[in-house]
Amino acid sequence: MTKLNSFIVAITLFSAIIYGIIEWYTPDNTAVNIIDSQLTPDYIAESLKSDIYNKSGILTYIINAQRMEHYAKLEVTHFEFPKFTLFPKDSEFPWEITANEATLYGNNLVILENRVRLVSTDNNSLVREIQGKHLELDLNTNIISSEQAIKILGKDFAEQGSGLIVDLNTNKMTLTEHEYTIFKKTSS
Repeated sequence: MTKLNSFIVAITLFSAIIYGIIEWYTPDNTAVNIIDSQLTPDYIAESLKSDIYNKSGILTYIINAQRMEHYAKLEVTHFEFPKFTLFPKDSEFPWEITANEATLYGNNLVILENRVRLVSTDNNSLVREIQGKHLELDLNTNIISSEQAIKILGKDFAEQGSGLIVDLNTNKMTLTEHEYTIFKKTSS
């Protein structure tokens, strides 16, 4: 009977090893399903246009985008080719900011990337346009910032630098690292 017991133990041990090898090489589908469910948008919008008002009923900004994906669990909204029209306090002229893509986080911080342009709609504005690869927009305060290289186009000048902070409510702009400015003489 000892040969039979040894044979049963060997078969059991061999089966346990085979089962362990199969489990080792089989992917964990539950982890993949959790990740996939977090990366699947809760809803998608094509040709989006949304008007956002504050508590007093005043229009604060408008969002237009070719495509929008919202991820509720991550509190993130991703936009393709967005255009934000911003209405600063005490100003009759809005600003428009466009990019190839943008990500809106739950705290109303927008990261705009790739071909970002901030354009004034006021024809008499000293600064007409700001261009860069990356800008951050706080929708709560209308403050725009960037650590990366930017280009400022204005009435009769062009400026290059980095470290930009723009407060649209006060029309104050700070450029922490100035590289150069080119002035154009206009004919009067």
